[in-house]
Amino acid sequence: MKPKQFKTDWAGRELKVEIGQLAGQANGSALLTYGQTTVLATVVIDKDPSNADYLPLSVEYEERLYAAGKIKSGRFVKREGRPSDESILIGRMIDRVIRPGFNQKIRNSIQVVLTVLSFDKENDSDIPALIATSLALGISDIPWSGLVAGMRIGRSSNGQAGLDQKWVLNPTYQAREKSDFDLIVAGKDDKINMLECGASQVPEEILLAAIEFTQPHIKKIIDFQKEIVEELGKEKIDLEIKKTDQKLVKEVENWLADKLEKAVYQADKVERAKDLVILEIGLIKELDNKEDSREGEIREIFNDLVDDLVHQNILKNDKRPDGRGMDEVRPIKVQVAFLDRTHGSALFNRGTTQALSVVTLGGPSEGQTIDGMKFDTVKQFMHHYNFPPYSVGETGRLGGPGRRDIGHGALAEKSLLPLIPKKEDFPYVIRLVSEILSSNGSSSMASVSGSSLALMDAGVPIKTHISGIAMGLMMESDEHYKVLTDIQGPEDHHGDMDCKVAGTKYGVTGCQMDVKIDGVTLDILKKTFVQAKKARLGIIEDMEKVIKEPRVQLSPLAPRIMTIQIDKDKIRTVIGAGGKMINEIVDKTGAKVDIEDDGLISITSLNEESGKKAFEWIKDLTREVEPGEVFQGRVTKITDFGAFIEVLPGQEGLAHISELADYRVEKVEDIVKVGQVVPVKVKRIDDFGRISLTLKNISNNGHDKGEDSIK
Repeated sequence: MKPKQFKTDWAGRELKVEIGQLAGQANGSALLTYGQTTVLATVVIDKDPSNADYLPLSVEYEERLYAAGKIKSGRFVKREGRPSDESILIGRMIDRVIRPGFNQKIRNSIQVVLTVLSFDKENDSDIPALIATSLALGISDIPWSGLVAGMRIGRSSNGQAGLDQKWVLNPTYQAREKSDFDLIVAGKDDKINMLECGASQVPEEILLAAIEFTQPHIKKIIDFQKEIVEELGKEKIDLEIKKTDQKLVKEVENWLADKLEKAVYQADKVERAKDLVILEIGLIKELDNKEDSREGEIREIFNDLVDDLVHQNILKNDKRPDGRGMDEVRPIKVQVAFLDRTHGSALFNRGTTQALSVVTLGGPSEGQTIDGMKFDTVKQFMHHYNFPPYSVGETGRLGGPGRRDIGHGALAEKSLLPLIPKKEDFPYVIRLVSEILSSNGSSSMASVSGSSLALMDAGVPIKTHISGIAMGLMMESDEHYKVLTDIQGPEDHHGDMDCKVAGTKYGVTGCQMDVKIDGVTLDILKKTFVQAKKARLGIIEDMEKVIKEPRVQLSPLAPRIMTIQIDKDKIRTVIGAGGKMINEIVDKTGAKVDIEDDGLISITSLNEESGKKAFEWIKDLTREVEPGEVFQGRVTKITDFGAFIEVLPGQEGLAHISELADYRVEKVEDIVKVGQVVPVKVKRIDDFGRISLTLKNISNNGHDKGEDSIK
């Protein structure tokens, strides 16, 4: 193909697409540049179907350090390693947008690879990657019912509710820091099929207004793609997709008769799962032809019938599998201080979903260093999520976190972050871990609620509770649908939407939505947000009955941190030549000392006494003495005209021979010796900062610094 280039202006910046020059052996590829951030998207499909019983689609987002002109830190490994958490999260986001566009019965493996080739440190690469993916699929010969597009939206810091909103489309990193929310909206055909949001307690109506505002801008990029696909798109290949045997469908329906509804509609998840397995095994045993096995086909039909049963009972009869109302939340049970030796802990139960959240507090140096393609940062707050196989009654491999664990942990972290106190107010590094002990719907939102409780139990000064809820949807048409609160089990598996909303009494802090259909309307989203808020407020009310505000005192097991702000010019005094002074402070007090470039010093200790000792030492090292203060000073040097005496670590003054006694002194050595500790008073400080001392007429008068003036 002869290389072609297409351009359009989008939110004040040029969006450029190049097709036909790179990755010619892929089924489809597109090079997209926005600003000076460039992403290459490639899509490939295997020629033959796999043995999978699901759509084998994978989206891999690859960051290259050269894109930002960086070389990996460390001496030994210089090439990129495993994907960063952010890479995994972006890959998952794009997967959620494009997956509904595929026939779910495709069994040929499909792989999307996104490679960031250039990064301008202003325009994030996630939105360009999403649009490049849509284009690569659109012009390829892979069957897909796109096109899709997405964009980021925020608002200026002076944005107000109402008609005078100051929206910022595709904000740069600098603009995102000034916005009170960071929202990504994706969709197709005037519908929304993916949301990703972090917000600082923003009311639902503001987010809904922002979503509505993006729609014409998203449509513009879809229309732009359509022009490209119309010109360059390949004819779609005819994949071998096995059609359902309608005769077999009838046999399955007849055998199941009234057995299926009895198995599905029971409140206990374990019993429901057991009965469904027994029913499926019996069905296969009865209908499978061993000579020409139809087991896979029977399983698919069985799953489709469960799907249809759950849909129709909810849409026609308002009947949920566990008998709850459409907006009813399962019973909430809360316990704090669950573990004895941790800094804070909580056990949160919502029905049979159970999350144990644990807080660990650490000093400033224990933050997580992020050495990525985009920016080098240190995280002071982390939330990690663990989903062991026993939580769903299964066996499985244990190891590092999977993509799901990383995604759910990040969503909870994003939802909690707006309430985490600033470092200046609470100088601790905070690590939260949520252990999912039992899962039956939205364990990520249980992690948010459990973590909020654990933070208060640990004494972290968050101002209010945060909770979360998962919303579902059963849909027949845009006009005929039911929104479900607190989805679980079959509603999650067979539902058309999973919309997780977290927040406080005052607004949303996190949101994530994906769908299994083409998309949802704004009206459906409005109803979803209204029901989610009602559920969230009810959960917070239950949480407040157990603990309403943070504990006044930290756990006695938690480290103590004191901070002191010093003049930047005094940093070298605290460190000393070759680090001698700071090492001495650490060795003699047992405290850990962290110094930042702006002169903020954090002192971390396991007990208050050692922390105070280090604090006073540093304070004395860096403060200026004042006339009239009395010290126990150490004589450091003797001359013919007087004695130099250290009054504070690193600070000394001169006691002239005439100031050593009330009578005439012939020799300085007659009064003081080197190394001797004597009481001295600051007489004056001249314009050059030189300190004049006296040993005459000394009285405490409230200024005596005592024997510990010199460490």
